[in-house]
Amino acid sequence: MAWITEEQIQQFRKDGFLVLEEFCTTEECDAMREQIHKIVSEMDVPPHCRTVFCTKEEEQLHEQGSADYFLTSGDKIRFFFEKGVFDEKGDFLVPKEKSINKIGHALHAYDPIFKQITHSSKVQELGRKLGLEKPVVVQSMYIFKQPDIGGEVLPHQDATFLYTEPLGRILGLWIALEDTTRENSCLWFIPGSHTTGITRRMIRTPPGTIPCTQFIGSERTYQHNQFIPVPVHKGGLVLIHGEVVHKSELNSSKRSRHVYTFHLMEAKDTSWSKENWLQPTPELPFPPLYPEADNWPLELNG
Repeated sequence: MAWITEEQIQQFRKDGFLVLEEFCTTEECDAMREQIHKIVSEMDVPPHCRTVFCTKEEEQLHEQGSADYFLTSGDKIRFFFEKGVFDEKGDFLVPKEKSINKIGHALHAYDPIFKQITHSSKVQELGRKLGLEKPVVVQSMYIFKQPDIGGEVLPHQDATFLYTEPLGRILGLWIALEDTTRENSCLWFIPGSHTTGITRRMIRTPPGTIPCTQFIGSERTYQHNQFIPVPVHKGGLVLIHGEVVHKSELNSSKRSRHVYTFHLMEAKDTSWSKENWLQPTPELPFPPLYPEADNWPLELNG
């Protein structure tokens, strides 16, 4: 089937986001959730690696940027936790399956279930319909948004963290693995906000510097009434332009909001910043989305 129409493509160009319901089947969603349950059940995280994932600027710099565990997670499957789930000794205060904020950032490369979804024919067809010529997968995440404690994500643009020259080369694909509503913290967007560039970047600091990352520039101020909620049914896909402003609120409900999300970059005529926290490695260069492109000689860093 055609996963996206020309009218929908035009709507995406206008708004900077688009919902495609029923993109994944119930069986695909359940397979991803079952696989994550297995991964979490086998998780054995050393105490020094129990990195708390947080979203407020100073806390991001302190907790993430100073942690080698985070900076070297681009080619690994690693675990990031909610606040308040460890005691002073680093032991879990809650069941470990309820403690995790997200798993990232290379599920698309190293887990067979998530690799299959990421490189599925329907994702490839969607990329072609959107005009992507040489898309590569730069990162992937499984986000839990735990009941009662799933943390707020402040308004941001993905290009703040995944910067390219020129801009406009990053595309997020966000797959709801259960119904996402205002009650369990769906995404909120400012329609059309992808057309005014970015004003802030998170970059690596020189080697040996603490913290290891810093923000340059400043975030614009946004009003709540600029945002619209975007609920999605289980199996729905949200396309997210790299510069559209979006957020999600604290999940204070009794229901989780599990999501699998990954980012594509149009590699043709694109420079990936060496200052980004995420860098391709010899072990895991950014893999092409299309199978026929496995031998591309990609030059990403500018």
